[in-house]
Amino acid sequence: MAIMTDRKQVLDIYGEAERNKWVLPCFCSENLTTTEAILAATKEYGDEKGNGNLPVIIAITCQYDHRTQAAYYTHTRRWDIGLKLFMQDLRILTDKGSPYENLRVMVHLDHTQFDDDKELLTWDMGAFSSIMFDASKAPFEENIKLTRQFVREQGAKIVVEGACDEIVDASGNAKSDLTTAEKAEQYFRETGVDLIVANLGTEHRASAKDLKYYGEYARKIKEKIGARIVLHGASSVPGDQIAHLMDDGVCKVNLWTALERDSSPALLKAMVENASKVAGKAMVENLKKAELLGFKCSSEEKASLGYFTTEYRQNIIFSEMKKIVDGYLRLWYR
Repeated sequence: MAIMTDRKQVLDIYGEAERNKWVLPCFCSENLTTTEAILAATKEYGDEKGNGNLPVIIAITCQYDHRTQAAYYTHTRRWDIGLKLFMQDLRILTDKGSPYENLRVMVHLDHTQFDDDKELLTWDMGAFSSIMFDASKAPFEENIKLTRQFVREQGAKIVVEGACDEIVDASGNAKSDLTTAEKAEQYFRETGVDLIVANLGTEHRASAKDLKYYGEYARKIKEKIGARIVLHGASSVPGDQIAHLMDDGVCKVNLWTALERDSSPALLKAMVENASKVAGKAMVENLKKAELLGFKCSSEEKASLGYFTTEYRQNIIFSEMKKIVDGYLRLWYR
């Protein structure tokens, strides 16, 4: 199947997910390796379960100041070029003849800023499946006003996810209150969004899975608006806390940090284990003298072209990211 961009088709997938008690996974990407790892893991898990057209959402941020993922998609560091490359990669990877052609892939514009992303907001929204319109840094009433205006302009064309409250960035010092059911209901009713992002205790860019997800807050919100909650920052909480999110009214979960954070150690381990193949005997001996490598680290194996390459490094990351994506798919596609 091609990328799913028709608003009705996208909403139908959300309806299917609710009936099946699925939580739709939304994985962010800022490079081709991540993009394809998400697709590959989804295909392999779907094949295992006898469902070759599982839905999956792949997302990217543009000028979100906490992480400008589209800019990192290209060494030009231009978000517009990066976004075009990201979209082209997805089109080719989901085109007829690709191993991933049967997946139902949705493209999500994540954390689209009401101010910094004004240029992007003039693009044809028909190229995308959904958008998070993020005015959460504005005062609450202004957030509602800005979001409502966007829904009026674009809501008939694209599924709109609104940011009721800002999610804390773990790398900063900001704190914010959890989203109450009353606030969520007011935001949902007055903006007309399809989905809302609520602050349920998670954080973006967390270095470990050590926070608490406040499911009781989500369940109270569900009583007001139904299963229309989007959870951001899920990388910051252990998997057992988020295994039954649909029961709490969460229909979609956005992830990115876990993909990068939890794959990097595998690359470090592999390169240390093969240090002399990667960098040569002289470099390994120098690092051992500097006490940056231990004395057990072998420097006897010859440097090898197969270990110099970007392909070698990316293959390790690709394999690890597939495992990480698979773990989340097993939580939410049972």
